[in-house]
Amino acid sequence: RLDGLFRRVMTPMFDARRGGRNRLALWMVVFALIGASVALPVVQLVVMKMLPFDNKSEFQVVLDMPVGTPVEDTARVLNEIGAHLATVPEVTDWQSYAGTAAPINFNGLVRQYYLRSAPEQGDIQVNLVDKTARDRQSHEIAVSVRDAVTEIARRNGGNAKVVEVPPGPPVLSPIVAEIYGPDYDGQVEVARRVRAAFEDTPDIVGVDDTVDEDAPKLVLRVDQAKAARMGVAQADIVEVVRLGLSGENVTPVHGGDNKYEVPVRIQLPAVRQSDLADLLAMQVRARGGDNAGQLVKISELVQVAETRREQILYRKDLLPVVYVTGDMGGKLDSPLYGMFDIRSRVNGMALEGAPGLAGTLGEWFIRQPADPYAGYQLKWDGEWQITYDTFRDMGAAYAVGLILIYLLVVAQFRSYLVPLIIMAPIPLTIVGVMPGHALLGAQFTATSMIGMIALAGIIVRNSILLVDFVNQQVAGGMAFGEALIRAAAVRAKPIGLTALAAMIGAVFILDDPIFNGLAISLIFGIFVSTVLTLVVIP
Repeated sequence: RLDGLFRRVMTPMFDARRGGRNRLALWMVVFALIGASVALPVVQLVVMKMLPFDNKSEFQVVLDMPVGTPVEDTARVLNEIGAHLATVPEVTDWQSYAGTAAPINFNGLVRQYYLRSAPEQGDIQVNLVDKTARDRQSHEIAVSVRDAVTEIARRNGGNAKVVEVPPGPPVLSPIVAEIYGPDYDGQVEVARRVRAAFEDTPDIVGVDDTVDEDAPKLVLRVDQAKAARMGVAQADIVEVVRLGLSGENVTPVHGGDNKYEVPVRIQLPAVRQSDLADLLAMQVRARGGDNAGQLVKISELVQVAETRREQILYRKDLLPVVYVTGDMGGKLDSPLYGMFDIRSRVNGMALEGAPGLAGTLGEWFIRQPADPYAGYQLKWDGEWQITYDTFRDMGAAYAVGLILIYLLVVAQFRSYLVPLIIMAPIPLTIVGVMPGHALLGAQFTATSMIGMIALAGIIVRNSILLVDFVNQQVAGGMAFGEALIRAAAVRAKPIGLTALAAMIGAVFILDDPIFNGLAISLIFGIFVSTVLTLVVIP
């Protein structure tokens, strides 16, 4: 039966008059299939991403309120967000941290959440029921609460981001724009414009930057001459102000039922610490002069000066930098596509309109600007950089693997041409891999690329079986054309059975959120390339 099938398929290919035209038509169809498969990511029928989100049992909400917000207000907003999260059926519990860092986790290691200790900063650790007890994956849950969480924070004047545990190497944010330039104020202005481009791009969420807001700061300067006339020591004034704001343990209390002593702490109530009038109304005792022993108000001894809070300056590789960050939501859910959408808005951006800015914004993808002080320039980072480095290295490994396969086949067949024929079906794997991802609606990830690398060895094995059989039959006196048909007919069954075994083995990881790309590549790549190899190689 197989013999008859392959004779009907292949005989026209070996026809003396029309064989060349038929073979040309076959190759045109093959190249068209390869081209169509490669075009699937371009038309976004296959979405490329570093790694899909794993089905974790937690996610995090990071809150930033305006600079100077009291920790009590931060805690109130966190509790409001937490109350909404508690209504989600899959949420078991949540813990909020206002004005202090949460216990360090995988995200906090790179994003430096463990350094968040300002009163206006907070985050919520959200725990989910076990993945076996829920239908939705953690990523779906995080996406479903993102809009409501963001709205609660915005209503209270803050900015909240839903942050998930990354499946691979953590980055500062999925989409990062690094702004370099000769002047920090200019960098801040460029970052403001780039951030506006982020916010104007559809499906870009969680937009933020590392520019601290301008916030007032009050400095109490001691009037040294007046303090000396009134007999008050400067150290006493500083001590009283510190006592009101930070407090001090003045004595312990020992109780019969207490294992440890209980400290007695003197401090202004928290609600009065933010009121300058209450602080200035505190009194300090004079040590000498005509006012010895008398109490003098702080307001009579200090001058209040208004200034601005110091801002945090970021550096990368010793270069001053301003970060603009964001994440990708929506249907595609791949930061790469969001980054290129933003790029369409900032590419060649004119910088006129602000003091010290001129020309256009430079752009870098792979490395930092060669001369960061020559002008204002943008370097794309985040998941793009990780994806580029990973696929570049895996592509290099793929090339090395192909070279090693070629050398092994050369050693076996003692020919430099035959290995090229044997390896010709390797590109056919993409005809199965890409349409397979499109058919199942899966993203093409790093694990998918690993599957393509593995396919190279599997397909070459099939080619070796066919070529070796043809050589044996020709050596036995069979005509070359007949040997080609016989090779396909005889070897089709063992090749098909081994391919089926490999495909069945891959089925068991098809539902894994991380390794399903590997399974799809193996199943569809083996199926399509095996069928095509039985025709293309002869």
